[in-house]
Amino acid sequence: MKQTDLLTKTTKENPKDEKSLNAQLLARGGFVDKLGAGIYTFLPLGLRVITKIEKIVREEIEKIGGQEVLMPSLHPKENWEKTGRWDVEEMYKIKDENLGLGWTHEEIITSLVKKHILSSKDLPKYIYQIQNKFRNEPRAKSGILRGKEFIMKDLYSFHSSEKDLDEYYEKVKVAYRNIYNRCGIGEKTYLTLAGGGTFSKYSHEFQTITDAGEDIIYVCDKCKEATNKEVYEGKGNCDCEVKEMKAIEVGNIFKLGTKYSEAFGLKDENGNLIVMGCYGVGISRLMGAIVEVFNDGKGIIWPKSVAPYAVHLICIDGGKTEIKSQSDEIYSILQKQNIEVLYDNRDDKTAGEKLNDCDLIGIPLRMVISAKTLKDDSVEVKERGSDEVKIVKIKELIDFLKHDL
Repeated sequence: MKQTDLLTKTTKENPKDEKSLNAQLLARGGFVDKLGAGIYTFLPLGLRVITKIEKIVREEIEKIGGQEVLMPSLHPKENWEKTGRWDVEEMYKIKDENLGLGWTHEEIITSLVKKHILSSKDLPKYIYQIQNKFRNEPRAKSGILRGKEFIMKDLYSFHSSEKDLDEYYEKVKVAYRNIYNRCGIGEKTYLTLAGGGTFSKYSHEFQTITDAGEDIIYVCDKCKEATNKEVYEGKGNCDCEVKEMKAIEVGNIFKLGTKYSEAFGLKDENGNLIVMGCYGVGISRLMGAIVEVFNDGKGIIWPKSVAPYAVHLICIDGGKTEIKSQSDEIYSILQKQNIEVLYDNRDDKTAGEKLNDCDLIGIPLRMVISAKTLKDDSVEVKERGSDEVKIVKIKELIDFLKHDL
């Protein structure tokens, strides 16, 4: 992608109505645009990040048997009346049509699965989707960490027994751990004991340590687990010493039991209620959490796995024909090698402005071409977040990148 063709432009000043760091950096870098409180457009750069995160999530969920569907956002009132949840404050309602906008999908998936699971032979089943959710959030703040509209992966499992649910629940824990590791925040993300709401005594959250977090958790570094303050009783899951820390919830998993299968009459051929579990990952929230964790005074530092592009190619003194021509050629070579590259070919920006924008956007590898580098038939390469600059011969560039990327 040539930067002259990119829809968005960077800005130097933080948006006046954004206080959270993720919102400031994502807006300035051209990743998101705020339409209203808790409502954001994901722009080309931002959507590329979202797509990378979704790909990781899909791969890990499908490893544990997940089948993807896409359920409606509009929900009939009658589905929610069966569980007594039509009047919850979270739901936006179209009262004239007795419809609501989905903020979760237990009522919809249960009625759907009832049409297809007819006996114990059809079990277990694991159904998931990635979809926009809508929540009447009175505290819409913290950028994309807490929105009125957000992107979420929700997985629902159906079992013939509590034992089978328990076994799958452990598999989901592993899948989620893989997701956060691959997204780059695994070392800062803890499996956290939390309240189970109306479903069970306890559930589990995945909490990422950052000062931007709204939750307080008690962390055991030795066991790599934590307890949410809401259920903390002076000690965690172990007898180790714990630390109080702020964190962002980036996922949660629940054992639903038979709450929804009972409401919808979801039974096997012997009349036994089917046991359910549900498992959520906030895709857009995860993107915001990554930004809150990986940044410095200059901008975002994207992990390679979710970065919008792998390389930010910068042409300095592009007004000179030789430099411009060589930069264009390298850009073409990178594209032919299927290396994702954002090419700053702008002629109306100074070297300083280009380098500042590069740091703000936060692509993992910066590659600079200038009169100085071309004298040695080379390019200047630097990783985002590092001070080490490497000079790489142009003829060796592809081999270098394939090794580094």
